Amino acid sequence: MEIWINPACSKCRSAISLLDAEGAEYTVRRYLEDVPSEDEIRAVLERLGLEPWDITRTQEAVAKELGLGDWARDESARDRWITALAEHPKLIQRPIITADDGTALVARSEEAVREALSHSKG
Repeated sequence: MEIWINPACSKCRSAISLLDAEGAEYTVRRYLEDVPSEDEIRAVLERLGLEPWDITRTQEAVAKELGLGDWARDESARDRWITALAEHPKLIQRPIITADDGTALVARSEEAVREALSHSKG
């Protein structure tokens, strides 16, 4: 299992604390430093079952600078969104946990972290 975090994020720290409390084995990826490629973002989106705009932090200053609120949210704009996430990783919602069974979750709640844990026990 891997968790994409920003150490400054309280939701990320809470998720890590819960994983540690449960004795989970996981790898931490500080995605602001170890920026995911466009292909990695596509793979995570597929595992999440989401579109890039679904995991975009649209309230970030860079989102406003890019004018993301006005971007189309359809197949024709999908690559543009993925490129923006790769070029500006701060836009990626966090934390994202990729579980051992191939699923992934945006783990912003304790319930989501526990669900990810259930997908990684086997």
